[in-house]
Formats: sequence, C-alpha cells, structure tokens
Amino acid sequence: QVNLVESGGASVQAGGSLRLSCVGSGRNFEKLVVGWYRQVSGKEREFLAAITPTLAVTYDSDSVRARFTISRDHSKNTIYLQMNSLRPDGTAMYYCNALGTFGRGNQVTVSP
Repeated sequence: QVNLVESGGASVQAGGSLRLSCVGSGRNFEKLVVGWYRQVSGKEREFLAAITPTLAVTYDSDSVRARFTISRDHSKNTIYLQMNSLRPDGTAMYYCNALGTFGRGNQVTVSP
C-alpha cells in the first residue's frame, strides 16, 4: 500500500515554470517506479514521465522531455516534476502514481 501527496501547483503565466512535488509513504516506497500524469478537464488522464528507483527516466514524448524534468530524492521520499516554458494547454490536474495508486492531484493553471 502506498500514499501519495502532490503539492506545488499554482497559477502561472505562459512561459513560466513550476516544480511539483510528490511525497510518498508506505513500505518500500524507495523501490517503486513513480510516474507523473495530468488530466485536462473533460479528457482522459495522460502519462507524462516516470522514474525508477535507480533514477532511470522515461518521458511520454520529445515535447515533454524538452520542457519537463522528473527527478527523485530518496532521502525525502519525494518525486519532483520541474516544468518549464509552460503553455496554456498545460492547464490540468497533475497526479503522481505508484503501484496503480494516484494521489489526489494538484491544479496547475497556465494563463496566456
């Protein structure tokens, strides 16, 4: 069982940056692959990036890879998503996921 809590969401202008955090708890959290997802209102949740316990990373697309960076701090049981050059189409709820469990999400709003 795992518990995930996201934070760092905010309202920003296009071109701005945000860093989201996901704090995990539960047995062996440090051994889990953790991913970031987002869901635009009225659309399906989509995968953005994931990181393994050994810090290998995967991104959904070159576009995401160019602007977003996923990282991990084992000492804090925290996964980060650094988002740069944000665009209005990035307005969404952002979630982290491990073992099929999602956190409650954090809202990011990007204004033109």
